[in-house]
Amino acid sequence: MTVVRRKLSQGDLDLFLVAHARFVEGKAGGRRLSLKFLDLTGLDLSGRLLDDADFTGACLENARLRGARMERAVLFGCDLRGADLSEAVLVRADIRGVCLQGASLENADLTQADFREGVIAMPHETKGLSAVKHETRVGLADGASFAGATLDGSRFDGVSAHKADFTDCSMRGAVLTRANLKDADLSGAMLENAEVSGANLAGARLIGADLSGVKMEAARLDKTDLTGVLKAPTAAAIARAEELMRQALDANAWAESGGVLGAPAVFDNEDLRPLSGRLGGLKLPALSVKGACMVGMDLKDLALQGANLEKADLRGADLSGSDLRGVRLNGALLNKANLTDTQLGPLPMGGGRTLPATLADSRLRYACLRRADLGRACLDRADLSGADFRGANLTEVTFKGARIDHVNGVSSEAA
Repeated sequence: MTVVRRKLSQGDLDLFLVAHARFVEGKAGGRRLSLKFLDLTGLDLSGRLLDDADFTGACLENARLRGARMERAVLFGCDLRGADLSEAVLVRADIRGVCLQGASLENADLTQADFREGVIAMPHETKGLSAVKHETRVGLADGASFAGATLDGSRFDGVSAHKADFTDCSMRGAVLTRANLKDADLSGAMLENAEVSGANLAGARLIGADLSGVKMEAARLDKTDLTGVLKAPTAAAIARAEELMRQALDANAWAESGGVLGAPAVFDNEDLRPLSGRLGGLKLPALSVKGACMVGMDLKDLALQGANLEKADLRGADLSGSDLRGVRLNGALLNKANLTDTQLGPLPMGGGRTLPATLADSRLRYACLRRADLGRACLDRADLSGADFRGANLTEVTFKGARIDHVNGVSSEAA
């Protein structure tokens, strides 16, 4: 059955968006946005406040929704082919039965979003809602780009995402049962405890992906590239956790006593994931964790002045609020890491000398460095694709040879 959608102009849409923003903010004159089964093809909703808006069955083909805030929005049965949803916030959004073919959702926040199939009541082209036809819509995301997106806890059951791009995504606890991910690229994706039973991963690339807690036996894996994937901590790593924690507390005592008690810790090449959440708030200056695995760890508010984290794997780690002055992060992996409000400036060494932080050759793809202090830091040859530096102090920072594609807060002339 053909659905005739009423075309909405940009001017009329803008009036509705203003009223909805007032509704969300609890101001007088506000009205919840309901644009069911309307034609919004090519319209601009970039950066708009769209929490709880209802777009059921609407056509948003090639629409611009970059950076829009759409928490709990209803996009049930929408046509979003070719739409730009990059950096949009779609936490707990209803995306059932949506067509996202060729759409961009790069660096979007889709935490707990629902992409499953749904049954939609389609109004008759002449009789309207008095005569409806129920249609089952399967979620379609073939060829869509989710690079750097957050999909933690999302529902992708049965969705078709053939040749979709999920590189560097955070997909912890995502449900991908029976999803068609044939020839999809999940390189570097963090899939900890995701469910993939019955998923078609034939020809897919999972190079360097974090598959901790993922049971791959029931997925289709014909010609799947699993080069360098990260598995769950070994029994030996788990058994070492208490000894490493004892050494961390000893190092904290060394810092608090001014070097009288304890000694700095050396955790080179260790798997520290079993300690996640236990190190937060400790004082661990001069810590050495070269080549260590700290993927997804809670490392908030750590004091790591002068620490050596060269070639450490910190993908998806939360280092927000930490003191990282003078650290060495050369060659470290920090994709999707949270470095909000961190101190990455120079470390005073006495006698007027300082030690700048260095992140040369590191990978910070889609990392968040909002309001971080990076004064005089070295980011030469770093991969900063999709990273967020808004509000950061970049005084005298060097970006020689750095990759700054789609970076927020850094000018294209910096490198």
